[in-house]
Amino acid sequence: MTKVKYYFDSETLSYEPIVKSRTLQVSNFILFLLSAIVFGVFSLFILLNSNIISTPKEIIQERELENYALQYDLMNLKLKQIENVLENVQERDNSLYRVYFEASPIPKSQRLVGFGGINRYKNLEGFENSKIIVNTSKRLDVLSKQLVVQSKSLDEIEYLASNKVDLLAAIPSIQPIRNKNLTRVASGYGFRSDPFTKKPRMHWGMDFTAPKGTPIYATGDGIVKRADNRAAGFGKHIRIDHGFGYVSLYAHMNKYKVKRGQKVKRGEIIGYVGNTGRSAGPHLHYEIYKDGNKINPLNFYYGNLSSEEFDILLNLANQENQSLD
Repeated sequence: MTKVKYYFDSETLSYEPIVKSRTLQVSNFILFLLSAIVFGVFSLFILLNSNIISTPKEIIQERELENYALQYDLMNLKLKQIENVLENVQERDNSLYRVYFEASPIPKSQRLVGFGGINRYKNLEGFENSKIIVNTSKRLDVLSKQLVVQSKSLDEIEYLASNKVDLLAAIPSIQPIRNKNLTRVASGYGFRSDPFTKKPRMHWGMDFTAPKGTPIYATGDGIVKRADNRAAGFGKHIRIDHGFGYVSLYAHMNKYKVKRGQKVKRGEIIGYVGNTGRSAGPHLHYEIYKDGNKINPLNFYYGNLSSEEFDILLNLANQENQSLD
């Protein structure tokens, strides 16, 4: 039932019904409708710019971000597994491969060195998940650098392995004079009495006493770098470059059987015992160099001596007697 509104007419002293014109009704309806629309739009704007509700696009983006965070977590787990595998390879590389092929281990500080200078990850900062993204990026960069170091190390090991046969053939590993031709070991490596001054002096090699003309053998494969008498005190002498940092020297020779630039094999006769240069009697003075440093030749006689012969040689070489040069 339609409600009828009245107003009091003071002239007639009676209540008269309020009659709304059609135009007024339409105007009121339009005004109400406009107000409702404005209020609705304003309310929707407020809601869309608050955290109360999310648009379908925002919901999709939130789901993508959650998925990315999950993928980063999974990636970090895989990175941890890769780091463990690489650490194991590095340990084996240092303690096994490089030791076997006589290469110095790579220091851990060199393997784990970081990146200095400017902030490489500044463009990744300022986001909700910046911490996990920056951390993952850093680990990937460090891992990449470690892989480069390890790759270079394996390249070096491959080179050393391919040259291992040549290395074993090149190392001066036999006695330069055969035992059957050897009178005695006159002096070993270390401080010995000088035959001319009678004062203690460092003797950088070993003296093998043998009759003049006794054959002298190359102790390893190599190339003859010198065969002359121009070195003070050595007289006629030969130097063989074996490669890999090894050089052997044979001094006080009577004559040569090889010449400069000639390739020789281990066990090949290169000359004969003599008494040239600063020498107190016929003998061979023998030295070994490694990377330019003189080292004790006694450590290399494993190629043609039995254990008993080596023990005898060791005892003779360690006697603090007089050298012959």
